[in-house]
Amino acid sequence: MIIQKRKTKGSPDSVDVHVGNRLRIRRSLLGLSQEKLAEAVGLTFQQVQKYERGINRISAGRLFQFSRILDVPITYFYEQVQNIGRSAYAGLSDDGPDDYIADDDVMNNKETLALVRAYYAIKDPEARKDIVKFIKSMADRLGTEE
Repeated sequence: MIIQKRKTKGSPDSVDVHVGNRLRIRRSLLGLSQEKLAEAVGLTFQQVQKYERGINRISAGRLFQFSRILDVPITYFYEQVQNIGRSAYAGLSDDGPDDYIADDDVMNNKETLALVRAYYAIKDPEARKDIVKFIKSMADRLGTEE
C-alpha cells in the first residue's frame, strides 16, 4: 500500500478555506479591516488575505491569537465543518476534500454581513427588536422560500 504525501503547493485544503472564511466573516462582523487585524497580530494585510482565502494555513498559535482578538472560541473557526471524522486526515477520504464543508452558510453572503453589521450598529435594543419584527412581517407578507 502506497500512501501519497500531501502536496504543500497547489490548491488550498477545504478545511483551510473554511477556517479562513470564518476568520473573514468574524473580522467583517466586527468591522475590522484586514490592516487592523494584521497590525494586532504583527502581520501584513497580505498575509491576512492569504489566511482568509485558505491559501496559507493558520498555525495553532496564530489561530489562538485570532480567537482572542476576535473574541470567539477556537471552535468557532471549525463550526459547520461536516464529516471531518470520516478520515484521520482531511482530504484523504475516498469521498474527496470538498465533502467536508457545508455550502449553505448564509454568513458567506456579503449582503448578510452588511445587514448584521448595520443591525448591531443600532445601540437601542428596543429599536433592534422593532427592526426584527418589521423584517419578519415583510417576509411573511412578501413570502419566503421556505
